[in-house]
Amino acid sequence: MNAGDTVFVLLSAALVMIMTPGLSLFYGGLVRGKNVLGTIMQSFIILAIISLEWILWGYSMAFGPDRWGIIGGFEWFGLAGVGMEPSTSYGTTVPHLAFMIFQCMFAVITPALITGAFAERMKFSAFLIFTILWATLVYNPLAHWVWGAGGWMAKMGALDFAGGTVVHISSGVSALAAALIIGKRAGFGTVPFIPHNIPMTVTGAALLWFGWFGFNAGSALACNGLAANAFVVTHAASAVAALSWIFLEWLHRGKPTTLGAASGAVAGLVAITPASGFVGPVAAIVIGGVAGALCYGGILLKVRLGYDDSLDVVGIHGLGGIWGALATGLFAAKSINPAGADGLFLGNPAQFGIQVVSVIVTMAFAFIMTSLILTFLKSTIGLRVDHEEEIRGLDISLHNETGYSI
Repeated sequence: MNAGDTVFVLLSAALVMIMTPGLSLFYGGLVRGKNVLGTIMQSFIILAIISLEWILWGYSMAFGPDRWGIIGGFEWFGLAGVGMEPSTSYGTTVPHLAFMIFQCMFAVITPALITGAFAERMKFSAFLIFTILWATLVYNPLAHWVWGAGGWMAKMGALDFAGGTVVHISSGVSALAAALIIGKRAGFGTVPFIPHNIPMTVTGAALLWFGWFGFNAGSALACNGLAANAFVVTHAASAVAALSWIFLEWLHRGKPTTLGAASGAVAGLVAITPASGFVGPVAAIVIGGVAGALCYGGILLKVRLGYDDSLDVVGIHGLGGIWGALATGLFAAKSINPAGADGLFLGNPAQFGIQVVSVIVTMAFAFIMTSLILTFLKSTIGLRVDHEEEIRGLDISLHNETGYSI
């Protein structure tokens, strides 16, 4: 047991926790004023419902004793056997409970990311059931494949330091499935959907940037040089992505926007997440620069394709996560992390191939499973509020309250 590592992991867990309320502000400012509380509520209540799911069965499924490389067993149901002594497999210098609660915050924010795709139109009851089913059937198996002791992707050698596949690709691809199955918002294409509070969104982006240091640096699970490297490259990638986004926007539209800067910063954070424990600062600058431009292009492509991903989850988390996972296979260096591998640019093309496989499998699994869950709910309890409720806004229709009294 190492006291410094324990403090670091617990503080990192707290930093990752604040990302979900930060996300609620980021998303809340982007919707129309009549839906601000309904949007904030989705992220905020996920913090409660997934924490309970994680304690009861989620952690055991994701990190419990391996079954065939696919899933963890239920031996740790209700955290049985997960105590104050270190685990022999995970975070071996910190209490097992510290590792568990750190991973809990990852499990919380991942389904919260998806909510941006169906903002302003999903029934709250359907949203709650979807969240539990998605965490159980999509997130938990993916976490075991990549991070669980015995997981098949881990044994294959896939590199994902803090969640490029598990968190961002899974949520981005699931967001695409949700946007397609739930359908477009009323008035899509004819009514302007203007963000009602950009300062709220920028505040949320700042909290995400702040919390992301726990997300990535904390994934070292020790207060050491690898954590410091992850911290630095996370910051570098986010900064460069914010710049690349606004400069491209400036060239394309004539003016740089505050929303563009915030979106670019988040895109950089997404892209560096899987690579943060395997690359150095120069590679991080390249990863962030490409991420800002790529995700900006993804937003433009969404407009051309015509699907209604309300808050651009696919363009930022989906595309950013895919680029980050592939970039890990390009830039990874064992000189940064001996437990990792060299990437293509250091003479190991096989690692890039492994990353490609992990991306394709994650995309297919998340899209198919999310589609099945949503189709089931659509045919049973229904997914959308009715037209009148949607026009009135979710705040009044679903929660009988308003964000503003003006």
